[in-house]
Amino acid sequence: MSDVIKLLSDHVINQIAAGEVIQRPASAVKELMENAVDAGSTKIKLIIKDAGKTLIRVIDNGCGMSDTDARLCFDKHATSKITTADDIFSVTTKGFRGEALASVAAISTVELKTRTPDSEMGTLVEIEHSKFLRQEPCQAEAGTSISIKNLFFNVPARKTFLKSDQVEFRHIMEEFHRIALAHPEVEFSLFNNDEQVFHIMAGSLKHRIMALFGNTYDQKIVPVVENTNLVSISGFIGKPEYAKKTRGEQYFFVNKRFIKNNYLHHALQSAYTELLAKESFPSYFVFFEIQPGKIDVNIHPTKTEIKFEDESMVYAILKAAVKRALGQHNVIPPMDFNMEQAFEIQPVKSTDILRQPQIKINPNYNPFTEEAKTNLRNAGFTQTMRNETRRTGQQNYIQPEVLSPEPIIAQETSVPLKWHEQWGKNYIVLATDEKILMVNQRLAWEKIFFEEANAALQNKAGLPSQKELFPQTIQVSAEDSAIITNLLPELKCLGFDINDFGKQTFIVYGVPAGVDSGASSDFLDGVIENYKNTTNSEIKNPGNTLLAKGYARKMAARCTKLLSVEEREGLIERLFNCPTPDIAPEGKKVYIEFSPEIIESWF
Repeated sequence: MSDVIKLLSDHVINQIAAGEVIQRPASAVKELMENAVDAGSTKIKLIIKDAGKTLIRVIDNGCGMSDTDARLCFDKHATSKITTADDIFSVTTKGFRGEALASVAAISTVELKTRTPDSEMGTLVEIEHSKFLRQEPCQAEAGTSISIKNLFFNVPARKTFLKSDQVEFRHIMEEFHRIALAHPEVEFSLFNNDEQVFHIMAGSLKHRIMALFGNTYDQKIVPVVENTNLVSISGFIGKPEYAKKTRGEQYFFVNKRFIKNNYLHHALQSAYTELLAKESFPSYFVFFEIQPGKIDVNIHPTKTEIKFEDESMVYAILKAAVKRALGQHNVIPPMDFNMEQAFEIQPVKSTDILRQPQIKINPNYNPFTEEAKTNLRNAGFTQTMRNETRRTGQQNYIQPEVLSPEPIIAQETSVPLKWHEQWGKNYIVLATDEKILMVNQRLAWEKIFFEEANAALQNKAGLPSQKELFPQTIQVSAEDSAIITNLLPELKCLGFDINDFGKQTFIVYGVPAGVDSGASSDFLDGVIENYKNTTNSEIKNPGNTLLAKGYARKMAARCTKLLSVEEREGLIERLFNCPTPDIAPEGKKVYIEFSPEIIESWF
């Protein structure tokens, strides 16, 4: 029997490693920018073409490399950061295992220019497919410029898994945000297809947050600070009123390294107990400083997951720090007993004539007539609104129902109703000749709005729009600005009248019919957040399906209320005009049905 076990070549080993370290262009951006930070740079420029598939270039003014180091840095596990295995537990730099550049060189063409500040000439190195093409002296600025061209050109299987340029560039932006946030003392710039996206000067963390996500964050965040023997915590957390329905700007950094940690996220989220609306998430930019020996950063090639020696204690300290920050900055509402409005009771004068209260009844009243039933329903709805007014201390404004036009889709199903009734604010129970159905009202509206929006986007036929009394000016992050700009035609189909005002600013002149006046920013933010946070596997037709889902979810959220008889009948009719009315856009059941056989089996 012949031998079957063989040693892999260095090139194959590097390609396998590249699959772990360089998963997409954003992974290469992360590695190169972290190297630039480790080099002590004060200015870092990132240049991208075709979402990194054609070109990724990072230029820094750091310490540079000698001609020997310029070649040696591309060898597997060649590093200046560690000498022994024990050094891993005291490392404070971003990279240390010497995998990144070797992995990149195995799946692309690389050009490196570098010069140390005390050298007159720099060094040029060119590599393709892990093979050195040339190394020679060259003129170069002090620091390093490294270019990655044609990423994955020799790994077609990996290249086919890349998403659209828009999606890949979003991932690059996220890596840029993480590194720029971790190092506000460094000046950063980003160019995409020859267009400048960012030029951020060095400054404080708060200024860095505002530069990346918009000047409105000046009012949206409060500082958090806590120093203990185990860990020091600093940064900013979002005010509860600015929380989002999806996870937006949420960043944890340990020793200036971005990490993901659901356990710590739970600690922070729990500090907002009773301050957030249901299923809302606050923004946060929280930095932990801890002794390197108290953590393990070597459990994943991307180093975004780490282990704490005493994670439960860090959990408790973080939660307490966030609670204290919210209290110190008056984010937690104070107890004010004067806020509750008491009944106004006029003092009785000695001259007043006292009369005994009288009760009037109608002896001919029949509670079983249709008129009486309708009056009872209306009275119940009115009393509910009075109770809500008394609870909040504010007069509720009931906006007239402005619904979208009749569905553009053809009618496929009709339901001959015998009886229907509201159960709570979110369910409708109805009976036909054949079965009883329990309908989730919110999901029913979501299905209706999704089908109408999807049809409008497919047919390029706009849904009704209502003009804002006062046009709303909104400022968004660079990432959201790019998304809105690319989706402007689709947003107009959904009823948005938006103009780009430049510098990540937009003016909203009109919103979809039925959206509250002045709520355009919140509504648009929800639609974009839903679009942004969808998993890559779902992104097949981003201009249509994803946008329609976000629109439907936001429109449905404002429709959860008690309905009149006519409103219930209209909802049911529109629902069963939809194709597959029983399935919501996210795949959940819109209603549950009970046949006579099922009901009979219960008895």
